[in-house]
Amino acid sequence: MQHTNAPLRTGPVRRVVIAGGGTAGWMVAALLSKVLGKGLEIRLVESDEIGTVGVGEATIPTLLTYHQLLGINEQEFMAATQATFKLGIQFENWRNVGEDYVHSFGLTGKDHWTAGFQHFWLAARQRGEQRVPHGDYGDYCLELRAGLENRFAHLPRNGLNYAFHLDASRYAVFLRGISQGHGVQRIEGKIAQVLQHDDGDIRALRLADGSEVEGDFFIDCTGFRSLLLGQTLGVGFEDWSHWLPCDSAVAVQTASVGEAVPYTRSIAHPFGWQWRIPLQHRVGNGLVFASRYLGDDEARAMLLQKIEGEALMQPRVLKFTPGQRDVTWKRNVVAIGLASGFLEPLESTSIHLIQRGITRLMQCFPAGGIHQTDIDEYNRQVRDEIEHIRDFIILHYKVTNRRDAPLWQHCAAMDVPQSLAHRIQMFSDTARVFKAPHELFGENSWIQVMLGQGLTPGAHHPTADLMGDDELGHFLGEIRKQVARQLVQLPRHEDYVRSYAAPVQPQAATA
Repeated sequence: MQHTNAPLRTGPVRRVVIAGGGTAGWMVAALLSKVLGKGLEIRLVESDEIGTVGVGEATIPTLLTYHQLLGINEQEFMAATQATFKLGIQFENWRNVGEDYVHSFGLTGKDHWTAGFQHFWLAARQRGEQRVPHGDYGDYCLELRAGLENRFAHLPRNGLNYAFHLDASRYAVFLRGISQGHGVQRIEGKIAQVLQHDDGDIRALRLADGSEVEGDFFIDCTGFRSLLLGQTLGVGFEDWSHWLPCDSAVAVQTASVGEAVPYTRSIAHPFGWQWRIPLQHRVGNGLVFASRYLGDDEARAMLLQKIEGEALMQPRVLKFTPGQRDVTWKRNVVAIGLASGFLEPLESTSIHLIQRGITRLMQCFPAGGIHQTDIDEYNRQVRDEIEHIRDFIILHYKVTNRRDAPLWQHCAAMDVPQSLAHRIQMFSDTARVFKAPHELFGENSWIQVMLGQGLTPGAHHPTADLMGDDELGHFLGEIRKQVARQLVQLPRHEDYVRSYAAPVQPQAATA
């Protein structure tokens, strides 16, 4: 039987409808209109009555690529969103109570073609500090050291890898301005009904006022509701809560009371973990917790006890199920953002997954008709990427010395996906790591977290053993000196932000 790739819908795709605004909707609208807007009619439907989640305020370095594609001026963006810089995440109490480590964005040390830098550091560690001075693994990473010392500056040749802490609500407004400048039409209204063709494709969105917004292609950014993909097209959801036990979050914003540090804080508790994200004008705080171990009222009270500074809002509780839709593209609907699935914000991946969803869609945009081969490839890539990220997040819960509470006892005993079990065992056996094709987190991220969580390899590569004590000590010492030299030249992070990207204050009127 000859295979044919006849389009599912043969007509050209010219009318694109984005259902929902927020960070996801406006990130989609901005890039789609910038790149393909001249050949498309793009409309975004959102209602001021429907709130957005809007708490994902920490990002990872891939956002810089998105901004480059849009031609965004970084200083204007940071001023508009009250952003600060981010060099990594400090994980407190994850390995054990009272023990901290940092997952930074930078590279650590220098690799040899046969073996990563961790093998040389482990060899020195095995020989002992007296024979080969080696310090902490993080001493060999500029981003990590700069973060802990509250320093930052842009360096030549992208010498410092960074991301941002930003106000997600202001970010959506900022992107809305860009989108409308490229011709995107915003339609205010609540979606009352999703209308379909006889073959099952979405035909239009009927709004509460009775009007209809017709389209050839629909992008579902309706958040956890997944109104088009989940509710209308009936795409199932794969629940990952047996690996990721936290299913609730309570969030509150507070006034700044100290210096804005260039890293996110993730503080583990007996029932989950707490985030602290410093912006220019305030601090974002939240508690991610497992509802089986902590009630909503208890969570609110506990968060308010642990914050610093005046609360600027009433804490609000969010409920979620960690997991992923069976597919994210079906017929003429692609879901992006929370409508496609959700992984808890432990490694700040939510905005990245929105970005990857829209860039991947544009790489195979069905302008001439929707083909099943494009759908299948899109869904395969989405699935591969989300499962790699899922495994990386599970790693934080599984590899830990904590046994002081039912949550941590559950995590220690739980089975993990075979893909993660293999990585953990490989590192434990040989200190080796690998990066799968198109995987978000690189080798250094896995190494920092596995070492930080308390996993000590039983062996290292023999290449490192070929170096004598003096040679190995010199090799390590030179890297540490280079990091120290660069570090002292960096200004304070808050001073740099103030001079680089502080919002322009309106001048007072003169008589």
